[in-house]
Amino acid sequence: MGRYVIRRLLQMVPVFIGATLLIFLMVNVMGDPVAGLCGDKQCDPATEAQLRREFGLDEPVWRQYLTYMGHVFSGDFGTAFNGQKVIDLMADAFPVTIRLTIVAVVFEIVIGVSLGVITGLRRGRPVDTSVLLLTLVVIAVPTFVTGLLAQLVFGVEWRLIGPSVSAAATVDELIVPGLVLASVSLAYVTRLTRTSIAENVRADYVRTAIAKGLPRRRVITRHLLRNSLIPVVTFIGTDIGALMGGAIVTERIFNIHGVGFQLYQGILRQNTQTVVGFVTVLVIVFLVANLLVDLVYAVLDPRIRYA
Repeated sequence: MGRYVIRRLLQMVPVFIGATLLIFLMVNVMGDPVAGLCGDKQCDPATEAQLRREFGLDEPVWRQYLTYMGHVFSGDFGTAFNGQKVIDLMADAFPVTIRLTIVAVVFEIVIGVSLGVITGLRRGRPVDTSVLLLTLVVIAVPTFVTGLLAQLVFGVEWRLIGPSVSAAATVDELIVPGLVLASVSLAYVTRLTRTSIAENVRADYVRTAIAKGLPRRRVITRHLLRNSLIPVVTFIGTDIGALMGGAIVTERIFNIHGVGFQLYQGILRQNTQTVVGFVTVLVIVFLVANLLVDLVYAVLDPRIRYA
């Protein structure tokens, strides 16, 4: 196991460099950051030249990337165009988004897996058909529509929550936004779990466990569910990074100042340092999540062993 982890960590290095290089090139090629600094008016040549020297934009892109990566490995993600350190923006934004992501993942696991198990064991029955139709509707409705409806119903009509989240962004304030953020992924988790349960319930090891006289609950939890969760764990593991980076719509609707909000502001103002810095951390989150998923496989299925 130890050698496998070391090998995977070494494999992450070229993936990390390739992903960050691609993002760096895309951000620098798609727009002119200096134009974003000057707003609607064009900068005068002297001011533009000074800004380019100050932020290192007068150098070739490959040299800018090498300089940036050198600073990243020393813990410096650069300075935003407003003079604020990107690492300070991360310190404010990531804790909020992490709390929001945890709430969303808990909804995915608790509700999604539970509904998947229930429908998988009752395949073809009315409860199965009803849940399938409900998940199909959730997948079809865009997140911004779900978020606005939840804000209108729970925040304006019923006044159960505030229409927008406060700066503290406590866990109780993030329950409804977390449910909105997790809605589509929750539907996919339900369908994945249902399909996997329905396939494995007819497997030989399940019949053997039942023939031995094991209680139904133990057969489901210790045998059927553990083997059926492998595709679900894969989806949730990769979805963690997607939830953190894809929360732009949810955070905008509920006024949550997290990673999505900072990415939106960075893209809107063409602030390359902010966008590249946040995406660099999200790349690390994706890589670590994928590694943890592979390690969880061995816990769920004893037949899986890593050399």
